[in-house]
Amino acid sequence: MVHLLSDRAAKHITISDMANALGVTKSTVSRAMNGYPDISEATQLRVKSMAKKMNYQPLSHAQAIKTGRTRSLGLVLQFSDHDAQRPFLAEFLAGLSHGASAEGWTLTVATADSNAQMIEKFRALLRDGKSDGFVLPRAMSRDPRVKLLRDSGVPFILYGRQENPDGCCWFDVRGEDAMHDAVRHLAALGHQRIAFINGGTQYAYAPLRQKGFCDGMAEAGLAVDPDLMDGDAVTIEDGERVGTKILSQSNAPTAVLCAVDFAALGVYRAAAKLNLRVGRDVSVISYDGIPEGFYAQPPLTTFSVDNRAAGERLAALLIRRIRGENPEDLRETVSATFLNRGSTGPAPTQIK
Repeated sequence: MVHLLSDRAAKHITISDMANALGVTKSTVSRAMNGYPDISEATQLRVKSMAKKMNYQPLSHAQAIKTGRTRSLGLVLQFSDHDAQRPFLAEFLAGLSHGASAEGWTLTVATADSNAQMIEKFRALLRDGKSDGFVLPRAMSRDPRVKLLRDSGVPFILYGRQENPDGCCWFDVRGEDAMHDAVRHLAALGHQRIAFINGGTQYAYAPLRQKGFCDGMAEAGLAVDPDLMDGDAVTIEDGERVGTKILSQSNAPTAVLCAVDFAALGVYRAAAKLNLRVGRDVSVISYDGIPEGFYAQPPLTTFSVDNRAAGERLAALLIRRIRGENPEDLRETVSATFLNRGSTGPAPTQIK
């Protein structure tokens, strides 16, 4: 039977305490806590379970001396982004933190107000050795963070994908499949003229979601009308502006598919200005699953993303990369969840 120390809250639990409680060597405890492959999975689980029970936390400076690691994951957030303060950021950070702490690691977060400042923050973190690897949210088509970290030989993981995959590991949600499925859903409702409003074209998701839309239209036997396509709509104001332009055409679409929810909520405003009822005169589908979509009238049909789960998985994969696994073996994608709500309906026979 294992006896836990009753005063462990007041006494720092040492690696010797752990080794004595488990009946193993201090080296076994250390290597199990650090995920070394020569320690069996069963032993690693047993050691980590005991560490949790005993509230054992390795001293970070001692770990850094022994392993050359800080056991910290780095994240630089750019607060100049249009939705940097949105609720999904809190969920994402919670997931990252939980994923890191599950392995006994920490999360180091820095902020930047511009692209230039963001790169400088990365350089500072690299210079000071504050993190063993970095999580890169909002993967960009031409991502300066990727180039910097590739050149520096520092592990990183993308929330998103890269056209040039060399040295990249990633976790992503297949937005292109969501766009494809959205077209299929609309086509089944009788819609033939379907507009597409893309998000920020600097992001890696934009070409993927546009391709998903075009592939869905081709599968449904529907023509893609360039006049019904637009992009760089990432705010409600963007969506209202682009939506007004598209819905004001003489041969207006009966459905609008948006790459991001904020743009879709702007389309709601555009429809209201034009005396069109969302869900009856024009159907709207989007992607993200933000809370505002649920409270819109009618509630927004969208594809929801679990950002907390994504954060947890990104942390787990990055730690594996830091421990030496090949990036090609650390690439995962998952599906978004379709939320069929009130903003879609049968195609109207005539726009009123």
